[in-house]
Parts: sequence; C-alpha cells; structure tokens
Amino acid sequence: MDHVPMSMCTQHPDNAQVPNWVRDSVIQGDDEVHEAYLAYSLYGCHEVMWDFEGKDVDIYVVRKLLSRYPEYFRNNVLGRDVYLTLRLPNPWVETAEKKLFSQALELVPTAYDVAREFYGDDNINGVFQVILPLTSRAEELIFTYKYYERVVAGKAFIELVPGVRVMDVLGSVRPNTIDVIPLIEDLNSMMSIDKIIIGYWKVVKPSYLRIFIARSDPAMNYGLIPAVLMAKVALSKALDLGRELGLEVYPIIGVGPTPFRGHLTPYNVDSVIREYPCVYTFTVQSAFRYDYPEGEVVNAISELNHRAPSSDCTVPDHGVLINIINKYVINYQREVEGLANVINRVSNYVPRRRARKLHIGLFGYSRGFRGVVLPRAITFVASLYSLGIPPEVLGVSTLEELSEEEYSALSEVYVNLRHDLTRAAKYVCHECLDLLTKYGHAFEINGETINEVKRDIKALEDMGIKTGPNDYEGRKHELLAQLLINSLIEGREEDTTKYMVEMALIRHAIG
Repeated sequence: MDHVPMSMCTQHPDNAQVPNWVRDSVIQGDDEVHEAYLAYSLYGCHEVMWDFEGKDVDIYVVRKLLSRYPEYFRNNVLGRDVYLTLRLPNPWVETAEKKLFSQALELVPTAYDVAREFYGDDNINGVFQVILPLTSRAEELIFTYKYYERVVAGKAFIELVPGVRVMDVLGSVRPNTIDVIPLIEDLNSMMSIDKIIIGYWKVVKPSYLRIFIARSDPAMNYGLIPAVLMAKVALSKALDLGRELGLEVYPIIGVGPTPFRGHLTPYNVDSVIREYPCVYTFTVQSAFRYDYPEGEVVNAISELNHRAPSSDCTVPDHGVLINIINKYVINYQREVEGLANVINRVSNYVPRRRARKLHIGLFGYSRGFRGVVLPRAITFVASLYSLGIPPEVLGVSTLEELSEEEYSALSEVYVNLRHDLTRAAKYVCHECLDLLTKYGHAFEINGETINEVKRDIKALEDMGIKTGPNDYEGRKHELLAQLLINSLIEGREEDTTKYMVEMALIRHAIG
C-alpha cells in the first residue's frame, strides 16, 4: 500500500433517505458502481468496500469504473491513490455462498488486467486486498491467502495439454499474492485475536497487517457495552503483539450511525476518534453519507482523513473488562430472547435499501440461545427503535451489579459511555412499554421481559440520564412509535412501514 486509508465507504443498508441518483428505493446493480465513484470523487473516501457477503454483486466493477469515469481515475490511480477492497463470503460459515468465495477472488487478476490496459503500467494492482468476515482461526486466513496464491494465481503455470500452460493462452495472472484482512466479529475471536494474528504471521510473514474489528454484530449478540469493551481489548492485544513482532498493524473499525452500532455520524466524528484513537480506518456507512447535508458529510470525512492515529490503544486489566462483559451478556441476551418474537415481527416492515440475501447473525448460530434467530443488525436496531426500546438500553441494569473496581474500569475504558447512552435514551417510549404489556399476548412477549427493560430504564434514570423525548423531534418519534404498535394491534399493517420510515428520518438512520 502507498498509504493507509483513513476512511472506507461501505454498502451497509442503514440509510433512511434514498439518494436522488438511485432509480428506485433499493440501491443495486449499476447504482452501486456509480455509488463507488461518488464515494471517491464527491465524498473523498480513500477506500470502498465491495461487498460479496450476503448480496448480489457486480464482478465487472473495475472495468465499469475505469471506462465510465476515466478522467477521475487517470488522476486518482485505483490501487495506488484510492482502493477497492473486496469483502468475501466466509465459506466456513456461509455455506450456501461457498462458491462465491472463489468467484470473488477471481475478480483480483481481472482487475489487474483491466488496470494494466487502462493505465499502460504493469505495476498497478487495481485490487489486491480482501476482507474475510467472521474470521475465527488463523487457518481461515492462511487458506484464503494460499487459495489465491496457488489456485487463482498458480493456475497460470498448469500445463493442460503438452507444452501449453494456462498463461500461454490466458496470459499471466497477477498479482501473485493478496493481502487478507481478518474481520473479527465474535467474543471468543476478539479475545484470542493475538493467536489469530501470530498463526497467520508465522506462515505468511506479511510486511504489514490490517485488522478489521466489528461493532454492529457484536452489539447485537452481546450488547452495547460488551461490544465496545471487546473492541478495546482486541485493539490492545493486536497492537501490543504487532510491536512485539515488529509488524505494523493498521486497525479498521466498522462503525455505524446509532450509538449501538458505533455512533459515527458527521456530527460525532470527534467523539468517535476519541473513543478509538489508534484506529486507522473508520467505515463510512450509507446513513452517514445520505442522511445528512452533503457539505457536512464531506467535511466530516475530510476530518477523518486528516487525523493522526495514535500508536497506542492499551487498556487496563483485561480480566476486569472480561468480567464486566460476562455479567452484561447474561442479562442482555436474556432480554433479547424475550423480545425476539416482537423484533422478528416488526423487522418485516423495515424498508429495504439494498438487495440483500437472507442472513442471520451470530445470535442465530450460537447454541446458547435455544434456537433464537434474529434479523441482520441494522434491521434489529430499526425494529427496537421503532418499538420505543432503543437497543442501547438493554442490559444497562447490569451496571448496578458491578463492583467499584469494575465500574471504574468501565468508565475509564468506555470514554463516551454517558454520551452514547444519553443520545439513545431520548428515543425511549414509556407509553410503548405499557402498550406492549397490555397486548403482550398479541406480540408473544411476557411481562417479565418488559419489567427487565423497565429496570434498565430506571438504571439510566439513576445515573442521571433522562429517558424519553426532550425536543420536538423526540416527541414526534415517540408518537410514531405508539402509532406503529397500534397499527399492528389494529391490523393496519399498511401504515407500519410508513411510520417506521418517518422515525428513521428523524434518527438520520434506519438502524
């Protein structure tokens, strides 16, 4: 890499507003190619994530970008000045998408050929980095690296008929190798990120390593506070190991617009940078780009691009933080199990902003949740906000169980704790909880679950954090949440999506 990207525009479907260049309400096909161009040229993102995970994707993206926008890419060389990074499906987890793993990797040498033709330069690798989601073992990274090296690039040397190698007909396959970026998403993998890194390093010996820390799925699976603490521990371990090995480690973090998913908005950049000072690359998701004034978005991305990341993200005693996580997860997951039926019902009305395939989060794969299956993180968040139960609230009463040492460590490590909780608390709807209690049978939700949520809300109030609306927009959101619940009770489901969209516009994000 000639420089480490500071901003990565992604295709997360969390935008409430639909951009005016989209042909309908769903961004797909050629719209995503144009979107990638705008990410670079208009918004100033250093990098675009081209996502093969859980969605149909255009494999001709590089050819289309260079042929449709030649003037821009003549002056901004793909693979040198700006980057296109592929997110692969994980064949060990997403078994229905196994073959797409190889299809995605074949895009890399095709991109090289197109870039060589466009730039007239043999030394430009248009695409050379891939992200492996749900990474849990070093072997997955090694397999990905070697599959490309030996199968994708290595096939050039195979002699299919006597004296004729593949390269003699199809040409050489370059680049010879790729950079593999682990995307770490579950608790066990984050806590053992050092083992994943060192296992990969021993075999591949990379000159540098980018690691990708998830924030959305960990929050959905374990709760807001555990997600932040997990990220902090993982970052600390990775950077400490990098120094020990003499390996440059460049962290990426996947932050969305709501506090639950990372709280990166154009108006909250400084707070997020302060929370994760050692992160090099922040994801700039769809709501960030499309739900705020364009000028504010461009300025905020510029701020991300011009900061100086810290080299240190050390956190105090990991054991204390892990104790907090373990206590919190028990309460949070119990509450989510109790709310699962109503979450899944309401999720059917969340508007689609991307053409995504069926997907379930780690919650659905885990044996510990007695078969509970949840929607994707963005839809999960949207459903709870639309019910007047911000997901940030769930499990907060756990803070009352913490020892003085644990609470002190939490306050030191989670810098924006009160800031994030305060932002979310304004969307609490007390009347909605009363409605869900009254009509619990219709929503398959029991009274004890509602009481647990009320305990969480009381814990926020005991911290001095006001819950419920504090301005006109908040009061409007509260009223819409009540109308949404009543629309479901009365069978007026044609209104449900309308109310959900109106609430999302107020929040500047679907989820």
